Amino acid sequence: MFDGFKSYYRFYAPLLILLGVWLMGTIGYVIIDNYTWFDAFYMTIITVATVGYGEVAPLSHSGKLFTAFLIITSFGTFAYAVSSITKFVLDGEFNEFFKNRKLNKTIEDLTDHVIICGYGRNGRQAAQVLKKHNKRFVVIENDLKVTSSFNHKFKDLVLTGNSTHDDVLIKAGIFRAKALITTLPVDADNLFIVLTARNLNKNLTIISRASEDNSDTKLKIAGADNVIMPDKVGGAHMASLVMKPDVMEFIDHITAEGGDNINLEEISFNKIPDELKNKTLKDLEIRNRSGANIIGYKTAMGEYIVNPSADTRIIAESKLFVLGTQEQINALKKILS
Repeated sequence: MFDGFKSYYRFYAPLLILLGVWLMGTIGYVIIDNYTWFDAFYMTIITVATVGYGEVAPLSHSGKLFTAFLIITSFGTFAYAVSSITKFVLDGEFNEFFKNRKLNKTIEDLTDHVIICGYGRNGRQAAQVLKKHNKRFVVIENDLKVTSSFNHKFKDLVLTGNSTHDDVLIKAGIFRAKALITTLPVDADNLFIVLTARNLNKNLTIISRASEDNSDTKLKIAGADNVIMPDKVGGAHMASLVMKPDVMEFIDHITAEGGDNINLEEISFNKIPDELKNKTLKDLEIRNRSGANIIGYKTAMGEYIVNPSADTRIIAESKLFVLGTQEQINALKKILS
């Protein structure tokens, strides 16, 4: 935030100084020698710029004294303002300034986006999956070398900063975000981010990485909805590939990391049309109307049912898990819209 304020100050301060000098000169000539506003403005310009043109109209003694005062006071300020603006442009800060303004405006217009804290291996994988599903996300990364080399689809939504700071999370639009993924290598940093994020947005879905075995419990107490331990998950996945290779490859294929043509989607109760709420799965006719298949059901109590029966009733707080091709999922979304 301080760096952003500094850029604003370096750009606007010289302009405000020039504006102040021109305003003072214009008002002075209008009051002292009854110049018109246009003549007073023109007289101020040629005086401050010291171009050597003649007077717009004869000056009184008071007017001449004011002109001398204006030349003395404006000479240094005009030179400072011009040199500051020139340096601002030549140093590349001019483009950076407007780039940051565009970034801030773009983030301000985002809603239901995902914030990724850290762009290491896990953060990069999360970004790739979100990009594949065309889900908008904002990346927060402290390493300038990493952020300057971004080339992903939403590379215009990258903040260089420390995600443990409240102002950086607010700048990333945490009040309007749908979820936050923190993948920092230090568990203490992830814990701090989870605490801060949960305090700023009570409804935010928070997913955190953990490295130590005892960190997952602490992160959940702090407010994380899910905690992922990459080393443990990776080891279990490799062991499963030994025991059930085809099953695991099939699961990988239908999840977010798999092919684009097969999708596993979840449908919450509030996304179902009112006329179908509290009805049975048979009443939905998802298979007949879209071609997709209901393969799972989550009850309001959090229990999971695989291949639910057609008589299963859709009640509040429940969820459906649907498997289908991209075309079938799109057809289903049209039905539910």
